[in-house]
Amino acid sequence: MNADSWGRHFQVRAAYADDLNDVAQIITESFHSPSGFWGWTLPLLRLGIYEDLRHRLASPAPHQLCLVAVDMANTNNTKAGTVELGVRYNDTWGHPSKSFVYLSNLAVHPNYRRQGVGSSLLANCEKLARSWGFQDIYLHVLETNHTARQLYFKLGYRVHKVETGWNLFFFKRAPQILLHKRLS
Repeated sequence: MNADSWGRHFQVRAAYADDLNDVAQIITESFHSPSGFWGWTLPLLRLGIYEDLRHRLASPAPHQLCLVAVDMANTNNTKAGTVELGVRYNDTWGHPSKSFVYLSNLAVHPNYRRQGVGSSLLANCEKLARSWGFQDIYLHVLETNHTARQLYFKLGYRVHKVETGWNLFFFKRAPQILLHKRLS
């Protein structure tokens, strides 16, 4: 359990089936804008995220986990953030058939940003990765997501590779940066 400067206490734990609505909402709000022409698609995106999470929770892999940070000072135990971690295999990053821990969907509810939730979630991911016997952890971040990049760099993550490709040009997307941290 971690306390922030406002006295809130966050408990980071594995997500349960009862958490999925809140987790899907946090991810949807964090990665998709409600404004603009595509705002009407948010309920569909949220449903897709929910179903994807539900499927992963129903058939967990040995090293696959969704974590939630819960605001214990709130009587409703409000979900403040979430992250997923799992073991992946890839031979395109210069490590033939090497397994590694990969983080995805780190998202913090707008009301809890800049209060230590993201740092707490990352610290718990690193602790789990070490307990699974891994020394390296990876994640992607959009090049334009300066706030997230600042957090990752502050916590010791470093650029491993800038992902490029034709789809960035055609779909006018920002490049993704693959970050890496060697766990001590």
